[in-house]
Amino acid sequence: MSISVIFTKFSSFTVTVGKRCYSKIGFVGLGNMGGHMARNLLKKGYQLIVCDVNKSAVTNLVEAGAGCASNVAEMSKEAEVVISMLPSNQHVLDVYTGENGILSAARENVLLIDSSTVDPSVSQSVASQAREHNLRFIDSPVSGGVNAAKDATLTFMVGGTKTDFSDAKSILENLGSRIVYCGDVGMGQAAKLCNNMLLAISMIGTAEAFNLGQKLGLDAKILADIVNSSSGKCWSSELYNPVPGILSNVPSSKNYEGGFGTTLMAKDLGLAQSAATRTQAPIPLGSLAHQIYKTVIAHGFSNKDFSVVYQFLKGEN
Repeated sequence: MSISVIFTKFSSFTVTVGKRCYSKIGFVGLGNMGGHMARNLLKKGYQLIVCDVNKSAVTNLVEAGAGCASNVAEMSKEAEVVISMLPSNQHVLDVYTGENGILSAARENVLLIDSSTVDPSVSQSVASQAREHNLRFIDSPVSGGVNAAKDATLTFMVGGTKTDFSDAKSILENLGSRIVYCGDVGMGQAAKLCNNMLLAISMIGTAEAFNLGQKLGLDAKILADIVNSSSGKCWSSELYNPVPGILSNVPSSKNYEGGFGTTLMAKDLGLAQSAATRTQAPIPLGSLAHQIYKTVIAHGFSNKDFSVVYQFLKGEN
């Protein structure tokens, strides 16, 4: 049961029976994903303070009802929860642990939620330093892409204590349709990297199979029907087919625009490679997928969806 009374455009009071509740949220990282996530929090009546190096992104959120801060330290001073959605390991380290970072200014016991996709060791390092400041940190990378961020149907893979997960869940449920507890800090990142490595491998395999089928003279739609009712079926073949014209609502039928970019896939595969090297886990197919996507980017497909590997294998630019 929840009772919400919105007093002004910028503030709200929320009472939730049986759960810890929050109303003041700081949000840093307003890119393709973060911008939609922040906007959805505003729609739910949260008081939001945003921060980003992209001033136009900040302006868009301010016009929608958010407050803004000139730096993350200022943003963190009054926030009860801080959410971040950042591009890389170094960005996360700088924003949290750098000079005038979040850890330097956040109040005691504030909940820190990082939805960036980074190396699990980065999440674990930030969490350790957060504890020294009497702060709580969880990693919660997402799956679903830009459309899911816009529609608030993301899947969150969360690593942290069960108490922190429970507190974060009431917020993340405003942004996603599935909130999955994966274990201790870093396990959300581990789940995300393993999933995306498998996705890359399956997409390359799907692209190879359909390219071979067409080279042999087999109609791609007939092959899709066979594969998707047989043992070769996978997400890449059934719901995200890389061959133009098989599915109308996927990037391959829209000149590979939108979706999940090859650059982001290569980044995630690089993170998986680093984690595998550190833990001495053999990933021969994951390593090969990483090299293939780096080559795809070098051939001019950096701004295309990762399913464009099909066109790369066909030898078409």
